[in-house]
Amino acid sequence: MRYVAAYMLAVLGGQESPKNADIEKILSSVGIEVDSERLTRVVKELSGKSIEQLIKDGREKLSSMPVGGGAVAAAAAPAAAAAGAAEAKKPEKEEKKEESESEDDDMGFGLFE
Repeated sequence: MRYVAAYMLAVLGGQESPKNADIEKILSSVGIEVDSERLTRVVKELSGKSIEQLIKDGREKLSSMPVGGGAVAAAAAPAAAAAGAAEAKKPEKEEKKEESESEDDDMGFGLFE
């Protein structure tokens, strides 16, 4: 991924077809060691292709992929509903406390009546 990102940075920097040395320079500037085999493979695969078209194609592929998180979302919904219900009940308890405090305004004389 870092090789693709460096390749894209080089293209954004104005190089239409970055070479291995260009990408090595970008990566070494941030302290990343370069695997020359991987870098050569990335440059070979991306050379001559439009970055904009590659991004567009990649987005289409990602949008068609299922995102396997249904179980987590299904479990989170009842938990969120329970948390919401608990929060909704809290103010009622606080309101009841306020009412009981107003009854005690007569300094406790109505406790045994």
